[in-house]
Amino acid sequence: MTHVLPLANGLRTDHPVPGLPFVDDSHIPLDEGAEAIEAVGRHEASGMWGRYDENRIGGGWHAFTTDPLNHSLGWSVRYHPDHGRTVLLMRDGETSSWHHQWAKDELLFRAGGYWWNGTTWYRPGQVWDPIAQDYERRPARAAATVSAADMLDGRANPDRAYIGKVITFDPDAPKPDNWLDHLALWAASRADQENALPLERCVVDVASSELTGGQLLGAPEMAELGSITASTLRAYISRGNSEVPLPQANVGGRDQWARAVAEDWVESRQRSYEGVGAAMSAGDRDSLSPGAAAVRDRFAADFHRTLFDRPDVRKRWVLRHRNPESVTEIADELAWSVATSLDRIIPTQELGRVVQGAVINDWQESIDMFAKRDKNSEDPHAWWHLNLTVPVAKMLDWYIRHFPSDAYARIGDIQRKAHTTWGTPAVDTLRSLRSALSLDGELTDQQREVYFALLEPHKNTN
Repeated sequence: MTHVLPLANGLRTDHPVPGLPFVDDSHIPLDEGAEAIEAVGRHEASGMWGRYDENRIGGGWHAFTTDPLNHSLGWSVRYHPDHGRTVLLMRDGETSSWHHQWAKDELLFRAGGYWWNGTTWYRPGQVWDPIAQDYERRPARAAATVSAADMLDGRANPDRAYIGKVITFDPDAPKPDNWLDHLALWAASRADQENALPLERCVVDVASSELTGGQLLGAPEMAELGSITASTLRAYISRGNSEVPLPQANVGGRDQWARAVAEDWVESRQRSYEGVGAAMSAGDRDSLSPGAAAVRDRFAADFHRTLFDRPDVRKRWVLRHRNPESVTEIADELAWSVATSLDRIIPTQELGRVVQGAVINDWQESIDMFAKRDKNSEDPHAWWHLNLTVPVAKMLDWYIRHFPSDAYARIGDIQRKAHTTWGTPAVDTLRSLRSALSLDGELTDQQREVYFALLEPHKNTN
């Protein structure tokens, strides 16, 4: 996945993105609200699309639409009742990705991903928070907003600027060098707009101690911090790898990153799937995790004994015995050694308790759900209420296939727990388990029938 960036500012935006040109947006119904913007893209014409969503955090809404005059481009709009609106021109295929960035309380993005929610500036989100199911919010140090009024000091000349047209807009054209002149022209155009925010409230940029020259790193320093080579980092960037944060500045044609952003990037790499694996395998000759290394060492010793210490096997090394049949026999014997040693690889007792706990937990949640739904039911704990989630069913099936005897005893404990907790008969417990495994397990029908027949309670014939 690559980073998505806007191409231009809409003329009626309240918060211009520095460096981007301004394009006439008068043909988009910005003043009519989110539904009207969505409706533009819902036109029957082929290739157009649009959408809007309310912002439950922070208020307002965000919307996007294909431009009706140039279908290769689209408009993305974020509106807040107190902070006005941002209007951006983008490639049409990228508006939905940008739309997702505005799903919470984000109002605008600057300096390579620094973002503002109306009160606080935050660094680009990189370190995942599993509790919030979102990236951690890390405030920028000593951050302040830079308004349009701050930037327009009277030296800019709007006569040297222009307002682009969407029909003739070239996404690949160079950005204007005299951007303050364009900002002045934008400011002058606001005199004719109703309810336009005053320039003092129009946020253009962010200033922070994190973004000063002494806190910026080039690609070599960034790569060194991340324990990779500069060429590797540049390869990531050239491929558009979104895991590498956007640079905060470009100085002399070279990308520069804030040290704080680079340090967050390093932390996110360390906490990533690959980073955790690398940390846990550090120091092993084959870069294996501690558990995998222990398995390797254990079977290396077993295989050495099998292949060398036993005369009947060692003689196979003689050239006349090196044939497919002999190799197959030895390979089968080594594989048998692994298959009969599964309990030395997997802690079966502990695994059994985990599977039991997962089954009981799934059933409790299922019973609670049905109890709320079927308040008048005469049988709130019927066997069809004992549902298993797919991962738990697959794990139980795996446990039975690999350790049938241990699983047999554990299922007995599950039956006892269900009986003492909910009064569920053993036969109903087994019926629920068998049903779940028939849907999500890998046991054959015959294997499942044979196994569960051994679990069936004894019938008293007296």
